[in-house]
Amino acid sequence: MKIEPGKTRVGFIGLGVMGKSMAGHISGAGYELHVYTRTKTKAAESISKGAVWEDSVKALSQKCQAIITMVGYPSDVEQVYLGEDGILAHAGKGTLVIDMTTSSPDLAIRICEKESLSGIQALDAPVSGGDLGAKNATLSIMAGGDRSSFDRALPLFEVLGKNIVFQGKPGSGQYTKMANQIAIAAGMVAVCESIAYARKAGLDPETVFKSIGAGAAASWSLNNLGPRMIAGNMEPGFYVKHFIKDMKIAVESAQRLGLSTPGLDLALSLYEKLARMGHEDKGTQALFKLFE
Repeated sequence: MKIEPGKTRVGFIGLGVMGKSMAGHISGAGYELHVYTRTKTKAAESISKGAVWEDSVKALSQKCQAIITMVGYPSDVEQVYLGEDGILAHAGKGTLVIDMTTSSPDLAIRICEKESLSGIQALDAPVSGGDLGAKNATLSIMAGGDRSSFDRALPLFEVLGKNIVFQGKPGSGQYTKMANQIAIAAGMVAVCESIAYARKAGLDPETVFKSIGAGAAASWSLNNLGPRMIAGNMEPGFYVKHFIKDMKIAVESAQRLGLSTPGLDLALSLYEKLARMGHEDKGTQALFKLFE
C-alpha cells in the first residue's frame, strides 16, 4: 500500500520537544494523524489541530497503516515495539513502522528481525537537527532497513526533512546517528572552550562569531548553539539527559567494535558532571556552564 495524504492513517508515538513539531508536519501534509504519548497533555496541541487521540500503543497500532515513533530511551523503544501491548504484537500485516528515536543499533536489528515474522515493514531512521530542524522540517534523516521499506516511507520523510539518506541494512541508521553524535560530542566541548577563551581575552564573542562562524571552524553547533550560550539561553532544543543517553550508547557500541573514543569519553564525563549539578533537563548548550 502506498503512503499517500488523505488515504493513509499515520500514527505518531512520542510528542516531546521534537516529536510535537514532526507530528504537526505530518498532519499539515494532509495525513489522518493518530497520536499517543504517555502524558496526554503533551498531545493537546496536536489534538487541537485535528489529530485523533489513542489511549494506548495497542489501540493506535490496530488502526494505522504507518507508525512513527519518537520516544526517549532504548527501554521505551523496546516496550513500544516488543512489549505485550506493543506495535509488533498488534499492527496489521503490511504496516510500515519507523523508529526515529536515537536508540541502540542492536535493538534496531532485533526489531527488524521480529518484524519479518509479523509481516510488518520496519525502519530505524534517527534524525539530526534538533528542535529547529524539527520545527522547520529540515531534519537530516539517516535510515536503515530494507530498501523497499525506505522507498515506501520516502513521502513521510520528505515532509519531515531535507537530507534523507538510505544507509543500508537494519541498524545502519542508528550506527550512522552514533557517528553523528560522536562528532557533535567533542565539538560541543570545543565550542564551549572557544567562547570561554574569547571572553577571557576580552573579546566580544558575537563579533568573534562573525569571523570564525564563516571560516574553517564553522559547525552547526557553533553557529546555532553558540549564540544561545552567549545569551544564557539554556532551554532545551535537545536535552542534556538525552545526549548523555546517546553518548553512552555510542561508547558501548564503540567498545563492541574494538574502537577507542577518547574525545567521546571526555565529553560524556563532562556532561555527566553537568547532570550531577542539576542541569539534565537543560539544552546541550548548558555545557557552557562548566566553562563560565
